[in-house]
Formats: sequence, structure tokens, C-alpha cells
Amino acid sequence: MNRRSALLLFPLLLSALASTFAQEKSTNTPPPSPTSGPRMEFLDEVSYYEQRFLRLADAIPAEKFAWRPGEGVRSVGEVYMHVVAANYNFARMLGTPIPAGVDTKALLASSNDKAKVIQGLKDSFAHFRVAILNIKDSELDKEIKSPRGQSTIRGTFFLISGHYGEHLGQSIAYARQVGIVPPWTEERQRQEAEKSKP
Repeated sequence: MNRRSALLLFPLLLSALASTFAQEKSTNTPPPSPTSGPRMEFLDEVSYYEQRFLRLADAIPAEKFAWRPGEGVRSVGEVYMHVVAANYNFARMLGTPIPAGVDTKALLASSNDKAKVIQGLKDSFAHFRVAILNIKDSELDKEIKSPRGQSTIRGTFFLISGHYGEHLGQSIAYARQVGIVPPWTEERQRQEAEKSKP
């Protein structure tokens, strides 16, 4: 091929590459968030728990992430990393594979590192949200295998919400044990104190 032919083909090659990139990008873009229905309601629930976990983890001093209430019981950081691993495993259960490079069994090794725990929570909740967006409303009654046996996708939403509630409660109790008032409780107490001022 001579130089002139190569120069003529160059714009075509660039156009083809741009088209391929755009297709790949659109494939990786999650579907839009639902504006009504069970998935929207569940995503609201997931967001609620995500913010509670993140705010509480942020409020706890880094040196307390290794604290545990007793021998053989999860530490502060291990509870959060358990939630991280569960987010990835629940997403897989709903049909979205665990991302390459994420080893859910190895997450506990970073449980004493506050920065890694918080980043793990953010990344896993983002991934789990995509898993919910990838589900079609028409699939909600589809039967899948869950930790409690056969269930519908809609039924697993209750299971997952219960799991979040269990470990958020555990995290709040841990925070109290190490002298941390949950931020949202602290805010409410401050507002009530302001209201009671003459």
C-alpha cells in the first residue's frame, strides 16, 4: 500500500474505531432507573442502606475497625466487608457476574483498612445497583436459587433488605460500643436541642 492510499484509508479506520468504541460504551451503560414499580422501590431501599453504612463507617475512627465484641465474632471492619462481599454475591445471584479482579473471599484481608472498606462499600453498592437495573420488570416473578432456597427475584429483594437491616443494626451496636453516636442520631439530637432553646 502506498502512502496516498494509507492517508485515504486513515479517516475510515478512525471512524470504524470510534463506532466500535461507542458500541462498547453503550453496552456497558446500565439501563435507565425505573420511575415506578418494585425495582424503583427496592433501589430506594438499597440507597437508604448504602448511605447509612457509608456514614457510619466514615464516623468510626480507623483504629477501631479491628475492634470486635468477643473472640470469634466479626470485627467492625469485617462486618462492613461482609456487606461488600454480599453485594457482589447477591448481584451474581440476580444474573450480573462479579467483576474481574474482585475476590469476595479475599476481602476480609482489608477489613482493618478504613479507606479500603469505604471504597469497597461504594464500589459494591454501585455494582449491585447495576444488577438491579439489568433486571426487567417482566422477570420479577422468575424463580432463582437464593440462600434460603427457591425464590422469585422479587422475593429476594426482601431477603436482601433483611440482610442489610441485620448488619446495619449490628454496625450501630458496634459503633455505640466504641463510643460513636450514629451521625443521623447526632443530627436529630442537635436539631431537637436547637428547638428547645428559648
